[in-house]
Amino acid sequence: MIPDRVKAILDEHGLTAVEFEPGSTPTSRLAAERLNVPVSHIAKSLLVVTKNREFHMIIAPGDARVSNSKLKAALGGKARMATPEETKQITGFYPGGVSPFGVSIPVHIDVSLKAYKTIYPAAGTDSSGVPVGFYVLSQIVNATECDCIE
Repeated sequence: MIPDRVKAILDEHGLTAVEFEPGSTPTSRLAAERLNVPVSHIAKSLLVVTKNREFHMIIAPGDARVSNSKLKAALGGKARMATPEETKQITGFYPGGVSPFGVSIPVHIDVSLKAYKTIYPAAGTDSSGVPVGFYVLSQIVNATECDCIE
């Protein structure tokens, strides 16, 4: 079931999440299979934390790895991946279903996702995806564009 805060944002912007059975899309590969799209079209939401304990969300293609050096340049300092516990505490979502909708931290979206007409971030569950365009998603979540993948 889509969390209420995510559903409210989707409804406000005329978006609808595609939902599957619980636990069916916890990885980009599995989400792509269920949605019948290339893995690169999955917009995975990753939580990172800087040395100053500032949390940031990075939206990246599902088949890409975040570059430490590019991430450092984008954030102005070194960062590490958040732990599952930190992810749940900061975003309210469990890893495998982290959504960029309704978070209260800075969001950065990798520019490589512009290549696709439709991308699919999670809707706060490990069994969902939201078909949305790059610019619409960026506007809704107030994302800053970045070049942060290898």
